[in-house]
Amino acid sequence: MSGGMVRRRMAHDRYKNKRMNTNPKKGPYHYTSPSRLFWKTVRGMIPHKTVRGAAAFERFKAYEGIPAPYDKVKRACVPEALKVLRLGEGHRFCVLGDFCAQIGWKHAAIVKELEGKREAAASEYWAKKKDANIKRAAAVAAANAQLGDLQGLIEATGY
Repeated sequence: MSGGMVRRRMAHDRYKNKRMNTNPKKGPYHYTSPSRLFWKTVRGMIPHKTVRGAAAFERFKAYEGIPAPYDKVKRACVPEALKVLRLGEGHRFCVLGDFCAQIGWKHAAIVKELEGKREAAASEYWAKKKDANIKRAAAVAAANAQLGDLQGLIEATGY
């Protein structure tokens, strides 16, 4: 989030003052979890009341941390969203999880613990995969060395 923690907190305090006069339980809803804050932000960027926007918004998912089915999927990077490209040098920013923990989200410690476990398992997997890649490269090199005079024929056919 752009802007420092203090400015974000002031903006959130102004937002928390908003309520429906006749029946406050009808809205606006003041979420504290990072996934719901992000969900509400994206909802404001999409025409969610049109058929096309509603269909797009149904496909949208937001989580705290990286849950089980997605922890095995390769990460994608969106260069346009990188902090180093979006913010000017020396500009203040705050992390969404830290901000939410400050405004009342109670699960930051649990998510941090689970992410630590996930990162440990991922680093163990990556170490095993690196070893397997080295062994495979050595096996391929040994097999190519055994081919000898067939190597020119193989390269000529495009393999």
